[in-house]
Amino acid sequence: MSYLELAALELVLLGLLAGVAGSLIVFRGRSFFAVALSHATFPGGVIFALAGWNLLIGQAVFAALLVLLMGVLARVKGQGGQVSSGIVLAFGFALGALLSSANPGLGVPVDALLVGSPLGVSVSDVAATAGVLLASLVALAVFGRRILFHTFDPAGFTAAGFRAGPVELVVVGIIAASVVVAMPAVGAILGVAILIAPAAAARLLAPTIAWVPPIAAALGVASGLAGLWASRSLDIAAGGAIGLAATACYVLALGVSVVIRRIRAVSANVGVNSHAAAITGGE
Repeated sequence: MSYLELAALELVLLGLLAGVAGSLIVFRGRSFFAVALSHATFPGGVIFALAGWNLLIGQAVFAALLVLLMGVLARVKGQGGQVSSGIVLAFGFALGALLSSANPGLGVPVDALLVGSPLGVSVSDVAATAGVLLASLVALAVFGRRILFHTFDPAGFTAAGFRAGPVELVVVGIIAASVVVAMPAVGAILGVAILIAPAAAARLLAPTIAWVPPIAAALGVASGLAGLWASRSLDIAAGGAIGLAATACYVLALGVSVVIRRIRAVSANVGVNSHAAAITGGE
């Protein structure tokens, strides 16, 4: 399989993950958590690059440690999840920048860790992404109903006697694993672009919540492949092209949703006026 085919396959898998992990991120308001996690795993890649080990494993290990750290900080009185995410983001990214600047002979270019390189993904990277996608689908098949219940009615979820801990663990696990496997293709900075933007766009366009995941998956695949095509055709950075394609997807969806709302509003006004005219004429 050529490097271009591997890149396309990786981006298709990441696009499908946008329908799973991306939807969870958007539904549960975890965008900042995902951004913080993607940025803060930067030092894990640097440390494992210095040791000559697999970068993806390093980022996965660091992601697990940072999730635990966020959980501890979120329990501090007067603090919360957003505060803990911000602290971890600053700590992780600063540590990664310090380590990379202190080791100019790093075996892997720093920009590859920051913005990724889909044209440089390996078979093991693609296999890891496929594994996370499969595991996420299995987890949702088992816990999907409880996740939805807790997401949209947390008070009712607790009143029904369910514990939030297992649900949180599954959700955080899916998000963290998805963010980590996106790193080789789109890096620490753009790692969540291909996950969050398609899901956010899908939420604007979907007629019901049930339609968000499949629409997000379709938009994720389309934006990933569009970015790859633009990178190859225009000879520009692939990670940046994919990030811009995903953002453009969201902007277009926002525009379409505004037009649809205005059309519905006009139609509703016409219907009200017609009804009023009919009543007046009848009198």
